[in-house]
Amino acid sequence: QAQLAESGGGLVQAGGSLRLSCAASGRTVSSNNVGWFRQAPGKAREFVAAIAWTGNTYYADSVKGRFTISRDNAKNTVYLQMNSLKPEDTAAYYCATQGVASASPSQNINEYNYWGQGTQVTVSS
Repeated sequence: QAQLAESGGGLVQAGGSLRLSCAASGRTVSSNNVGWFRQAPGKAREFVAAIAWTGNTYYADSVKGRFTISRDNAKNTVYLQMNSLKPEDTAAYYCATQGVASASPSQNINEYNYWGQGTQVTVSS
């Protein structure tokens, strides 16, 4: 059974940067698809970015060009580099593994089965 642990969240001013980490155990990130999702208060959890075992990546339009997903196979960790942060990026961020390791990652939340506990990102204006 996979276990995921997010870290790296915090409070940052608009225009600033943060790097989130998703450390995995029980499953190797190099042979699985891993996605980042976020949930703001009162809103549904939404897709942010994902990386497939092939290295293919996919981003939500709202973060394209500002966020970058990557992985370090040696550390079994997936990262989300977030630049040019905006107040609307404020949310709890979660990483998750996709149930099926397709060649391209899915943005469908229902296809992800193991989830971390989340890390809070707050962007002040």
